[in-house]
Amino acid sequence: MSRPTGRVLTLLELLQSGGTRTMRELADRLGVDGRTVRRYVDQLIDLDVPVESVRGRYGGYRLAPGYRLPPLMLSDDEAIAVLLGLVAGRRAGLTTTTATASETAAAKIRRVLPERLARRLDTVLESLAFTEPPGEFATPDAGVLLTIADAVRHRRPVSIKYTDRDGRRSDRTLHPYGVVAHAGRWYVTGTDPGIGEERTLRLDRITDARTLPGSFEAPAGPDPAQRVLSGFATAAYRHEVTLRIHGTVEQIRARLPASVASVEDPASTAGADPATERWLLVELRAERLDWLPPVLASLDRPFTIERPDELRDLVIALADRLATHARGTASR
Repeated sequence: MSRPTGRVLTLLELLQSGGTRTMRELADRLGVDGRTVRRYVDQLIDLDVPVESVRGRYGGYRLAPGYRLPPLMLSDDEAIAVLLGLVAGRRAGLTTTTATASETAAAKIRRVLPERLARRLDTVLESLAFTEPPGEFATPDAGVLLTIADAVRHRRPVSIKYTDRDGRRSDRTLHPYGVVAHAGRWYVTGTDPGIGEERTLRLDRITDARTLPGSFEAPAGPDPAQRVLSGFATAAYRHEVTLRIHGTVEQIRARLPASVASVEDPASTAGADPATERWLLVELRAERLDWLPPVLASLDRPFTIERPDELRDLVIALADRLATHARGTASR
């Protein structure tokens, strides 16, 4: 599909959502100027789509009352992609608070498909299995998600009501950089201008979001997904862990991803070969330490523990247990 054609269809979708859309709004959403918007409107009119021009201070364009899009037409590949996407999204926890929304959407698509194709898709869905049970995730409000996504797109501040993990409620202003889906949850990352610091917030903990006047400039640097992962690695937890591991960044990341730990490689700034094994500084924070000894053992790389002493004791205890089990196996 060519870009102009895609934009004409996007214009139709915007008008189909209801209400009057101003020229400026349509131009911003489509990424074109006002003259191009008028040309796209003329193309819709040529296709017998009843677009009306509204004059006045709040004028713009709208669809004539009662107009509806024609019945849904999907190819076999498109129908499979849509339905499997709905199933996978529900399975991954990437839904809104309307828990049945993906199910009812799938049912609507199923009803308008030709019977031959519908039966084949039913066969796929009935035979599909997942290796793990679906997670129980708190899901965000659809209105909150849409409001924040629109603020991200147009670089506008938002006012939100937020409840933190300790149950404390607060009213905040946020300059949102992006919405990120990670491990079955939705997050928004941005700056809280009241304190001048970056924040990563769970969308399901936001109960209200309103767009505020004005705009902001997103800073240069990591993309929103990387900001979220970095935020996880540096969040405040009960234990602060510092390690020295001999290996490469790639080897360490295989067991300690960016969402868990930060890896500092001073030699990389001097143009050293990233594939060369050397001593790297690894820092992470955790509520519990009992999961770390098996992870360090699975790395199969030399390491030293700088802090805390409790982790060193847990590693020694794991080594003793493994040695005991190995001696018991050999004596049989």
